[in-house]
Amino acid sequence: MSDHDAVEAHASEPHGPITRVGEMPEPGNHEHSAHGPGQHSHGGVGKYLLVFVALCFLTTMSFLTFTSYWPWRNEPHVGWAFMMAVSCTKAMLVVLFFMHVFWEANWKYVLTIPAAMMAIFLALMLVPDIGLRNRMVSQERALYMARPSDVRLMEQAGESQLLTNPTTH
Repeated sequence: MSDHDAVEAHASEPHGPITRVGEMPEPGNHEHSAHGPGQHSHGGVGKYLLVFVALCFLTTMSFLTFTSYWPWRNEPHVGWAFMMAVSCTKAMLVVLFFMHVFWEANWKYVLTIPAAMMAIFLALMLVPDIGLRNRMVSQERALYMARPSDVRLMEQAGESQLLTNPTTH
């Protein structure tokens, strides 16, 4: 085989030399995807509609925490925890599917795991600051700080004002 024959044989291949094991493309079949060479389809519109329905369902579930159907109405911490879980799930769905992270290569873990660990670390480092913020304060600041008893008194005053004068609200 001469150099000229090798160049002609190489030029007849539709997409260059084959570098991995697989089937040879048909010489007359040149299907080009909208994504470009080397990229794969992301599941079509059906998968996105399914994620959209899941997001709508999760939004409805978080909305239900403020209705009379919510069984833990008297325990707001349960509702807050539930809403945080729903919000994190919705954010995860958006990132995975609408930002196409689900189909990315394994390098996504190199970027996301250290960032997530740093976010958790920083949040945990703020816990003592928030929990102990009332421990060592000046007398002037202590004089004007809100206390839980003050909040309860303001809530009771607001309720009594609403009961006595409902037309103003």
